[in-house]
Amino acid sequence: MNGFESQTWDLDVFFAGGSESKDFAAFFAETEALVGKLLSELKNAGAEGGSVRLEPLAEWTDGLQKAMSRVRQAEAYVSCLTAQRMDDRKAVAWTERIQTLSARYRQASDLFDAKLAAVPEADWAAWSASGSQASVAFVLNERRDAVKDKLPPALEALAGELAVDGYHGWAEHYQTIVGRISIPWEENGKTVYLSAGQAANKLEHPQAAVRDEMAARWERAWAEQADLCADTLNRIAGFRLKLYEARGWNDVLREPLKLNRMSRDTLEAMWEAAAAGREPLKRYLAAKARLLGKERVAWHDVDAPVGEESASIPYGEAASIISSAFEAFSPDMAKLARRAFDERWIEAEDRPGKRPGGFCIDFPESAQSRIFMTYSGTPGNVSTLAHELGHAYHNSLVHGLPMFAQDYAMNVAETASTFAEALVSDALLKRADGDKAKLALLDERLQRAVAFCMNIRARFLFETRFYAQRAKGMLEAERLNELMLDAQREAYGGALASWHPHFWASKLHFYLTDVPFYNFPYTFGYLFSTGIAAVAEAEGPSFARRYDDLLRDTGRMTVEELGSRHLGVRLDRPEFWRSAVDRAVADVDTFVALSQNV
Repeated sequence: MNGFESQTWDLDVFFAGGSESKDFAAFFAETEALVGKLLSELKNAGAEGGSVRLEPLAEWTDGLQKAMSRVRQAEAYVSCLTAQRMDDRKAVAWTERIQTLSARYRQASDLFDAKLAAVPEADWAAWSASGSQASVAFVLNERRDAVKDKLPPALEALAGELAVDGYHGWAEHYQTIVGRISIPWEENGKTVYLSAGQAANKLEHPQAAVRDEMAARWERAWAEQADLCADTLNRIAGFRLKLYEARGWNDVLREPLKLNRMSRDTLEAMWEAAAAGREPLKRYLAAKARLLGKERVAWHDVDAPVGEESASIPYGEAASIISSAFEAFSPDMAKLARRAFDERWIEAEDRPGKRPGGFCIDFPESAQSRIFMTYSGTPGNVSTLAHELGHAYHNSLVHGLPMFAQDYAMNVAETASTFAEALVSDALLKRADGDKAKLALLDERLQRAVAFCMNIRARFLFETRFYAQRAKGMLEAERLNELMLDAQREAYGGALASWHPHFWASKLHFYLTDVPFYNFPYTFGYLFSTGIAAVAEAEGPSFARRYDDLLRDTGRMTVEELGSRHLGVRLDRPEFWRSAVDRAVADVDTFVALSQNV
């Protein structure tokens, strides 16, 4: 079987044996020893009382980057194991050990950052610009400045240790809840039980009756778990809010904005523009409703294909489509995609027991990525595959950099992935034959505009309001449903016939503890990539090199600096975002016109 056909990934190239791998156990033990040595040295150095010696500081800079690479390699491997089989209890046990190791690494990092902050101003500029630290000076300055926002290292260390069984433990508990989801479904005269991942694919089925039935069963399934989900979400938020309070933070967006290296002015300018895109997108949804034979679309109709039932797209064909689309923009990007297929970087098989959703994860020690999804042949699956390959390409561009400089934020990560999706969409639209084919492709493009300007905005509105109320006490499942419905109606402008009140329960992103507010970076990435596409279109083939340079700099600049240096734009002002939204909704008029002719 060639790489374009294989739908299971190769993890043995990293560590043979899965969750019982002796190679992985040895690697993990070595990583524990390295982290332990660094932590011990940094703790003992703290007892010396005062002065900061620059020679060991340089050594720790290198040592922490080496440890960071190894910890992320271990995290990636275990994440892949738990995703491919949610019932792999040995892999779940490894997850707790990984979290403990990560907490110890964070302790060492916090102590290291305190050492950075203690370097006198007179010595700092020369030291940070010399030796191996010069290549990560941006990150070192960033970390040094962030120390004043944190608790003393000993308390940060305690919080990290408590988080393993508390904060992160609740996130793992959510995975257990997801594993309980088993939705009965009739296929070929027999009742089968679908996992959450398999059931989610049915929500995009071309037949309205299938979507309607699955939507009802999906809502019931999550309603049955709602109290458990509410407890979990409340505990995660409660831990986060208490930690913020202890640090003296009074803004829940402070951490996600810092993590994404962006200003509040940029965030507000982006959301202002996204909200302005609501009216044209409502016209698109109204036209789509007519095509589907409905007065208004339901929540689960938004991603439904339009027109005649689409034929399933075989996995091998999807691989060829994506590779060709990448090739038209960048031969290097196409080369990376072909390597991912040939070397089995992708787990796409549609089978029970997998976790829902999709992701791309980096194995920095091996300079490779792995992609996880459940492929069932829908156009949305093709988009997801292109999206995750965009992440893999981004990873490949930073692999040669020091580890600290590889640590780019989520918002710019989503730039590379959504740009990759757009390349595939553009290529398909150019070769589309007939109005029906063009209509279907424009529908997919506008689905993405709805997702990022409406759906993600609803998530952001829900989460900010939830945190404001959670600061006053626990919220019951029914109240969470109300907040979710209010956010959806505001973001969509009342354009839908039905809503998804338990979306807060079914969406993994609300329960992730490594990254708070896992929502607005998606919209940033989508609109930033839309603006980049306009530059690429105007500049032609030479832009591919500049695109690579932008991605390579994502771990060593703020987003405002990226926009200014590589695109010549101000991201903290609304003009760029307005033009990006205008481009994102530019297909609405064409879609409406075509919808009246088919």
